[in-house]
Amino acid sequence: MPNTTKHRIFVPELARLARVIRVIMEKQLLTYKSTRQFSKLVLDYLEGSDRLRPFFNRPPHLEQVEAQIQEKSQCFSQSSRAKLVQALMGQYQDFSLDESFDQRLQSDIQALSGDKTFTVTTGHQLNLFTGPLYFLYKIFGAINLAEQYSIQNPGYRFLPVFWMASEDHDFEEIAHFRAEEHKITWNKEGSGPVGRFMCTDMEEVIGMLRKLWSGTGIGRNMLDLFMSVYTPEATLAQATRKLVHELFKDYNLLIIDGDDALLKSEFASIMRLELAESTCGREIEKTTQALIHQGYHKQVHPREINLFYCDNGLRERIIATESGFEIDQTDMHFTRAELLDLLDRHPELFSPNALLRPLYQESVLPNLAYLGGGAEVAYWLQLKDCFAQNSLTFPMVYLRNSLSLIPAKVMGKLKHFNLEISDLFLPVDELSKRYITYNSKLDIDFSSQKEHLRKQFEQLYLMAEQTDTSFIGAVQAQEKKQIKGLEHLEQRLLRAEKRKHAQNIEHLSKMRQWLFPDGTLQERKENLSWGITQIGPDFLARLKNNIDPSDHRFTLLIFNS
Repeated sequence: MPNTTKHRIFVPELARLARVIRVIMEKQLLTYKSTRQFSKLVLDYLEGSDRLRPFFNRPPHLEQVEAQIQEKSQCFSQSSRAKLVQALMGQYQDFSLDESFDQRLQSDIQALSGDKTFTVTTGHQLNLFTGPLYFLYKIFGAINLAEQYSIQNPGYRFLPVFWMASEDHDFEEIAHFRAEEHKITWNKEGSGPVGRFMCTDMEEVIGMLRKLWSGTGIGRNMLDLFMSVYTPEATLAQATRKLVHELFKDYNLLIIDGDDALLKSEFASIMRLELAESTCGREIEKTTQALIHQGYHKQVHPREINLFYCDNGLRERIIATESGFEIDQTDMHFTRAELLDLLDRHPELFSPNALLRPLYQESVLPNLAYLGGGAEVAYWLQLKDCFAQNSLTFPMVYLRNSLSLIPAKVMGKLKHFNLEISDLFLPVDELSKRYITYNSKLDIDFSSQKEHLRKQFEQLYLMAEQTDTSFIGAVQAQEKKQIKGLEHLEQRLLRAEKRKHAQNIEHLSKMRQWLFPDGTLQERKENLSWGITQIGPDFLARLKNNIDPSDHRFTLLIFNS
């Protein structure tokens, strides 16, 4: 790694403004269940359900760290540490940094060679300009969890890691982000692992961002940052590394690209078993069926062979045949001996799918914990038997923090409407009904009337049984008719009250848009640029201070705008 003075991307106006702008921010916490945004599996996992206990190693609790360290130490060798250090030094070799940071980075990387250093990992796709906000939440979760581990376990070192999913091939999924309600899309032709795409054909994107951002100092600095990382000579993986580094350079974050021949050579033995015996596919399927038996849905479908073949703009499934293997969507065929020989000589040509990637990460990292979204937690739980089969330590799996930002003025209006912030998570129809219930002068809940009616019919049922049981059917029909009539009146009254309060209900709908822009949870729709625009230049620092991966609750950050 060169030791000369490096150019460091810095946005001085953002730093200056951060000293001037002070946004008052209040934090409120909700249970994940109350938001209605999380699956039964995730909720049961967070609550420690006994039904899920067979599907993970240790719960994501700080008191479990010491035991996790001891177990990981027994199966992660010194040679694996040496190979990881060599790979990281190679990945950062051409990365331009200033001299002081370069020395700090080298110190962090070299620390991985020692048996007292461990990692806390999260990962994500290479979304353009970070994509949705939860990209940031995942990384700060890993950073803060590593800090919590360090405080609780003196004598050990814990480094946060961002694993770039550079081998994914769904370019359309990552080639856009939202800026000021505009969808900014990178229109580029290409195939194969997205991390290998060159950052060319960006003229349309940059032109749109100039129109949107050039009018303010904050906008111009964001534009400068964008243009400094997405340069024509950089691959998307290199640009993402540069962007993530610039955003998180003060937090000892290590950025790892899994598309690395040296790292894959460390994983080659498991890939060999997958090709030769379909070991992982069988074990994953067994665990998946056990989850289904417990009443949960499988998140990812395991394949017979959970590997892709990557070469020359290609990333396609490897499919077992009677004579050996074929590469999907091509005319390429291999005998078993040919493909296994190719794996030995060129492991970089093989790429794990979403289910096998966790095994790859845990094979090459001295890792203790992984932070992921709800879907990731679900498919990690499909992997317990596969980890055991391959003698790998299953990490502690954390649900990443979910956050939403909402202006204080919205909170004030909610209070005026006699509603709580949790009410905004209700579907629109239920939210409207709750508003009417709390604010109408009329009692539009006919529950007591319906209950009174049912009690009256109980007496009719007794009379029918004592006189002529043939009347029971007639009594049932009449009860159903009258209950339905009450429900019809209730709905008519509700609709009338909604018309009467239409203006306030419309305000409520707009307020709900803060949490669900375009009907999608804010963290999945808005972008880094939105957060900086709303909160100010110290947006990232504010996130850092309000993300706690050990607190398994939904976070609301209320700010004055």
